[in-house]
Amino acid sequence: MNTSHSSSPQVTVVGLGPMGQALATTLLQAGHGVTVWNRTHQKARQLVESGAEAHEDLHEALSGSQYVLICLRDYEAVHSVFRDLSVLRPDHIVINLTTGAPQDARDMAETARDADLEYLEGAILTPTPTIGTPAATILYAGSEATFGAAGPITEALGGSPHYLGPDFGRPAALDLALLDVFSTTVSGVVHGFALAKAEGIAASTFAAFAKGMSALLPEIIERFSAQIDAQSFPGDRSTIASAKSGVGHIIEAATGHGLNVAALKGLENVIDQAISAGYENDGLARLSQFMHN
Repeated sequence: MNTSHSSSPQVTVVGLGPMGQALATTLLQAGHGVTVWNRTHQKARQLVESGAEAHEDLHEALSGSQYVLICLRDYEAVHSVFRDLSVLRPDHIVINLTTGAPQDARDMAETARDADLEYLEGAILTPTPTIGTPAATILYAGSEATFGAAGPITEALGGSPHYLGPDFGRPAALDLALLDVFSTTVSGVVHGFALAKAEGIAASTFAAFAKGMSALLPEIIERFSAQIDAQSFPGDRSTIASAKSGVGHIIEAATGHGLNVAALKGLENVIDQAISAGYENDGLARLSQFMHN
């Protein structure tokens, strides 16, 4: 074990992808003794040079640590590495920051409970450069007592650790909902570039105007949030009927250039459902009620 970090709790980081590397580096910089394990052992080389200890055997990597921080590709990888979790001990405080679906997290927490483990599920919302800085945003769920016991680790990772309560699936659910916003926004951006190019518009010209649209989103999100909570959808800004017309024009133009309009057709279908239900004069936040298949 690293004796230079004996005054701080020892933590084992399992998984050394880019985020795992960032987590381990940050914990080292915070003064923790860090042991690392990865299925590809070579990924540990730089961290060892920075003061971490590495083991090829998972049992050895876990043996001297109070905390276990898991950051693997997905829950299939977690199950592959830990099997029935018997390699973990009841005196470990386990923090799982693996990305997955909410039910994956709940199922994993159930397995951890059966193994009598102190266990937290978490989700990292910000990229690797933010880890260890005030800009880091990490969500956690589990028992409040375990969250408190994990404080030396959660606080070292930066930002303000956000405790979401006992529902182990809540961090993943919020993470995926936010990723939904990001993914569909990026899809719209690249589709817009493609349509502009098809019409002979330079990317730089499109970008100059498109950048201004992002400034509209914070106000829209706040307004939609208030309307959805109040279940009141005034059409004073824009209506579902006007969205139907606008989306139709985009589909027509994009189809004429041979562009993929599957996402737009999906949106059009949602709009049509809302109109069929008699909500054509309501605001666009009403569409959130028609996103189910």
